[in-house]
Amino acid sequence: MIKRIGLTGGIAAGKSTVAAHLKERGAYLIDYDQLAREVVEPGSEGIHEIVREFGPDATQPDGSLNRKWMAAHVFSSGAAPDARQRLDDIEHPLIYRRAKDLERQVATEKSSSTPVVVHDVPLLAEVIDTIPFRFDHILTVEAPEETRIQRMMKTRGMSREQAEGRIRHQSSRKQREAIADVVIDSTQPIEQMFDRLDMLFAQWR
Repeated sequence: MIKRIGLTGGIAAGKSTVAAHLKERGAYLIDYDQLAREVVEPGSEGIHEIVREFGPDATQPDGSLNRKWMAAHVFSSGAAPDARQRLDDIEHPLIYRRAKDLERQVATEKSSSTPVVVHDVPLLAEVIDTIPFRFDHILTVEAPEETRIQRMMKTRGMSREQAEGRIRHQSSRKQREAIADVVIDSTQPIEQMFDRLDMLFAQWR
């Protein structure tokens, strides 16, 4: 038996800080951003499927994903209406398969307490109806939009327009909070936030 936790949050809201703290406390972290990179590595099943669906321009000469080309043909305003769905239909099943494999590894390890597995899924609100997992709890990490914009401009070198665009292309705070049973306010003092996470982690175990 494991305790499965879904973790999501708005971009630059502090989700990575929460994920890192839970991992320090002993949670097993499944990072979906990392899995998304792995399933399209050169020579992978994912990259072959993408080339079959979108054509050879989807890859670089070294066989890696041509992310700039894909962004222009999948995420831009001029992309085909179904392009995002076609890409998701390739990547998501491969990501979920890897996540299941990682969970099975955790389940086979001997432990004196219930293993806590945190699925770090940035787009959880978008895929909650199709993801093949049911979560014991879902956390969303939130901060005011202006705070997030300032963080992206300061730490990621984005312009205000770029930061606002990234926010627009994600689910809204209201949508994330609708699927969550725990909301973590990342604007509170970090010690206070960590204390709450520690209390939650102790309850899960």
